[in-house]
Amino acid sequence: MKTPTRPFTVLLILNFALAACSSGGFGALGLGTSGSDTIDAPGVDLRADGADNLETGHRLVAAGQYELAIRSFNRAAIDRGTVDAEILSGLGTANLGLGRLGQAETQLRRAVQRDATQPEIWNNLGVVLMERGKNADAIQIFRKAFALDNGESVSIRDNLRLALEKSENFDTSSDSVNEYKLVRRGSADYLIRSGL
Repeated sequence: MKTPTRPFTVLLILNFALAACSSGGFGALGLGTSGSDTIDAPGVDLRADGADNLETGHRLVAAGQYELAIRSFNRAAIDRGTVDAEILSGLGTANLGLGRLGQAETQLRRAVQRDATQPEIWNNLGVVLMERGKNADAIQIFRKAFALDNGESVSIRDNLRLALEKSENFDTSSDSVNEYKLVRRGSADYLIRSGL
């Protein structure tokens, strides 16, 4: 006589599936437990602080990911509830990296209106002005950044030197590439080449 194995197999599979879905998991059947009541996979710590969008934006700019940086700076503005000078500076820097010189200049000018004490913002505005061919304005801006920084930043000093050299040697070939450095608060410098 043949035993009905098919219904038994289906019933056994259904029993395992229900046991796995229950609060006891496979442990309800006595399987999969070796001394512990439950087996938990690693999860997300929902109480931990998320990544700082402002810092993420700066890192994305340093990596050349300008579109993502703009998104991150916009999220930082939402987190803070305001668009402060540091966010405007970050947005201006990212737009400069994308070659959007008009937007970059507008944002950096707004940033220095909100906080005129930060040499980094003045420096980055000077870089934008150099890229736009406004050399005389850029030199004045670099001098302001240099004075606010007390001459401590090598990047700001180099940018001022390059701008002065470019204005003195106005007849130099347009094929020559000068490297201007964007600066942010802290230790990171961003490098932008002229002729984007």
